[in-house]
Amino acid sequence: MPTARENDETPHERNTIVTVPELKEPILADVESARDRIRPWLPPTALRSYPALSALAGTELFVKHENHQPIGAFKIRGGINMLSRLSDEERGRGVISASTGNHGQSIAYAAKLFGARAIITVPEGANPAKVDSMLALGAEVVFHGKDFDEAREEVERRATAEGLRYIHSANEPLLIAGVGTCALEIIEEEPDLDALIVPIGGGSGAAGAGLVIESLSPRTKLIGVQAEEAPAARLSWKEGTLVEAPMTTKAEGLATRCAFELTQGLLRKHLDDFVLVSEEEMSRAVRMLLEKTRNLAEPSGAASLAAALKLTDSLAGKKTGVILSGGNISPGQLMNLLASA
Repeated sequence: MPTARENDETPHERNTIVTVPELKEPILADVESARDRIRPWLPPTALRSYPALSALAGTELFVKHENHQPIGAFKIRGGINMLSRLSDEERGRGVISASTGNHGQSIAYAAKLFGARAIITVPEGANPAKVDSMLALGAEVVFHGKDFDEAREEVERRATAEGLRYIHSANEPLLIAGVGTCALEIIEEEPDLDALIVPIGGGSGAAGAGLVIESLSPRTKLIGVQAEEAPAARLSWKEGTLVEAPMTTKAEGLATRCAFELTQGLLRKHLDDFVLVSEEEMSRAVRMLLEKTRNLAEPSGAASLAAALKLTDSLAGKKTGVILSGGNISPGQLMNLLASA
């Protein structure tokens, strides 16, 4: 297993969690097929370099602007690929999923596009901007539980009881292939990247990126980043088994207590390093993106930049890509973040 930084985590109580058997891993051909599937609705997003940001990071930095997607987040790629391939019978029954916001928006957007009923369960206290977006897209939004995993457990119960098509936010090959198109666009535009940094909550984005990097740019180092206050995926990657860990991060896109089988299997194959960033490091990265690029980022969306700023010594003089995975920060979050600077 690849080595990871050892000095950026604190001990956490862990418990093995239940796995989902017989999941088929996607391959590069699935990512390429997903690109063709989503292209009629989603043109490639911009990949830009900002001299002021590169100087701050000490590396030639390229920012992939997934905050420019119609829902303000990269997850829309997976939603469109997923819903476009469901049968008429599955769409007719309706789809149900759990989300802290961006995944839910992607399912709601795609369900509207393809005429399916969508039910999204979110934790109490979910980002109001993301909830409003899901409602505007026609989804039924249900509040349940204190965090994503409690919402997910309720969705799994309800899907079975009501015969709905459950869409897991990570254990879905079509979602992974869909979001993998983000890395495909990056490598096609900048094939000589030394490193690509991807935020990890459930891990679909990094898992999809790994499929692309392995086949098309094996010299590129793939680095995952997660919140210090939600380290389940990193702990699972290091230990080689699915574990659960305490979760207190305010970065809802990274706020998971559990790791997931399908994405973890791909991360162990393809991820070169996995770092943790603090709440303040993400907040600083949000401010830097606003100041240096005039782009809004939510804390989880800025996590890749936070990792690049943390890894300046190892990335010095190299060409590095970071995925600005989402820009759905609420006005209240932004005001609090700027006031605390």
